Amino acid sequence: MNKQHWLATSIFLGLSLTSPFAIHLSAAPRPAADAEAEPKLPRPTQPPVLVQAMQAELKRAMSELGSQPATASETAAPKPYFLSYAVSDASNIDISAQYGAITASNQFHRRVADVQIRLGTPAQDNTHGDHRTSALTTMALPLTDDRAALARSLWFATDRGYARALDGYLKVKTEQQVRAKEEDVSADFSAEQSKQQLLPAADALKVDKAAWEQRLRELSGLFKQYPDIYYNTVGLQASTETDYFVSSEGQEVSTPNHVARLVVVARTRAADGMDLFRVETFEADATGNLPDQKTLIAKTNAMAKNLVDLRNAPITEPFDGPAILSGRASAVFFHEVLGHRLEGQRQRGDEEGQTFTKLLGKPILPDFLSVSDDPTLEKFEGRPLSGHYSFDDEGQPARRVDLIKNGVLETFLMSRQPIASFSTSNGHGRSETGHMPTGRQGNLIVTSTKSVSDAELRKLLIAEAKKQNKPYGLYFEDISSGFAVTTRRSPQAFQVIPLVVYRVYVDGRPDELVRGVSIVGTPQAALNRIVATNDKQDIFNGICGAESGSIPVSAVAPAMLVSEIETQRQSQGTTRPPLIPPPSADEATPKGAN
Repeated sequence: MNKQHWLATSIFLGLSLTSPFAIHLSAAPRPAADAEAEPKLPRPTQPPVLVQAMQAELKRAMSELGSQPATASETAAPKPYFLSYAVSDASNIDISAQYGAITASNQFHRRVADVQIRLGTPAQDNTHGDHRTSALTTMALPLTDDRAALARSLWFATDRGYARALDGYLKVKTEQQVRAKEEDVSADFSAEQSKQQLLPAADALKVDKAAWEQRLRELSGLFKQYPDIYYNTVGLQASTETDYFVSSEGQEVSTPNHVARLVVVARTRAADGMDLFRVETFEADATGNLPDQKTLIAKTNAMAKNLVDLRNAPITEPFDGPAILSGRASAVFFHEVLGHRLEGQRQRGDEEGQTFTKLLGKPILPDFLSVSDDPTLEKFEGRPLSGHYSFDDEGQPARRVDLIKNGVLETFLMSRQPIASFSTSNGHGRSETGHMPTGRQGNLIVTSTKSVSDAELRKLLIAEAKKQNKPYGLYFEDISSGFAVTTRRSPQAFQVIPLVVYRVYVDGRPDELVRGVSIVGTPQAALNRIVATNDKQDIFNGICGAESGSIPVSAVAPAMLVSEIETQRQSQGTTRPPLIPPPSADEATPKGAN
């Protein structure tokens, strides 16, 4: 579990129900020892004060809620059949710099509780249909281990939550009397075994703020030498967090998490008004494990130079032909186009498009591709994975799930919300604080049995372009954002926005950098046009936003060749570039100033 998330940059990659799911370019690998943190404490002999308060108040609420006798004019209120408390206890440091100066340097601590109350029965309760959020109430908790104060806050949140749940339950019962029969009559809540694993709280957050402020000043100051880049920010984000979960079914889980990442963002505008940006993200389990300053300087300068080149690159025309997606771009593509459509809740509900619901046991990918989701993996080939967790946000242990084997669809990503084909969770019920858990991706892993070298994959691209009488194929090096619509009311399509795209000419001309490209299509057609992959998997780490909030995710995939991909031009924009150049560093510094 990892309930608190950082959103320092709004770099979106996502899918949508009625609005886009989003992935922010950031990371949250965990748990691991922090090189700058205090040593871990031994396992406690009794639960911490916070957990004791949670356990006691939960027991009291389950005993007394709904037990009050009804008056002559009232119907007795129902007792909850399920109650849970999920508390995120997080300490955070956030530092940002721009053009060599610190713009923010903050440290804060917060505790937030999600109270979930279910009335009725697992077959049908107050979360049914459009009333799913009626089970949830969120409230800030005291930051100190004052048991009486914690209990009072939990009591108040529970009382509010019960009233909300009761209102939702009455609405569900009324609506069921007037609506037509639903397509999927599965229960609203699955039966699961309870788990107990109370680990020690996360170590205290310890970061050398002065040293990191100096490093960020140096990195952001590099952009002074690029007058065509009119905006930049370099941000360090670090947190240490412990998530607690207790429920009336007997679950008692606490898990520590450590996160550190550094994000570099730069923007410019071409002469024709098109806005362009680049992002570099560095993730680790501790600030001490982020790359050294020499590496960060080299990466930042390379990104800035590429952004200047993009500013002067030609705008591409609409294209329909062969393309290669790099491993990172391929990973984002699979997350967007496939992963969200395999989340369990997308298979039920009268508004869902249910792209793959009826395709269990049938091929939906070429037979050389398999896809799993394994949140139990902390690292892949030595690199941390943001989508790792030990328990999901419903207290269920994380599990590897083989979604697609040799192209054939096997199962879906399940929370405790059943669907017609699957009645139990497989450890993928995930949420951000303040949201109800749903089936979500963790570490999506794509493997291939039809792999070739990068050089051979390029030859195949050129051969396919010649076969189709195309003057070039496309190479997508990096992707910034995307969305796909999954509801019935809209076309079952997707759009992905690349950052770095090259034309690969069949006549041997050098590759040409282009801009203004947007990948569009429909999922089943796009996925079945994959021809081959390379022999090395790459990693995308990010934060993905959907109806259950923003959560850390990873996707791992090889580069892939598709025989046909459709692109269109991005919106160009009409805002002019700045009229006068930015001040030079010498002009901005008054004479005599240090």
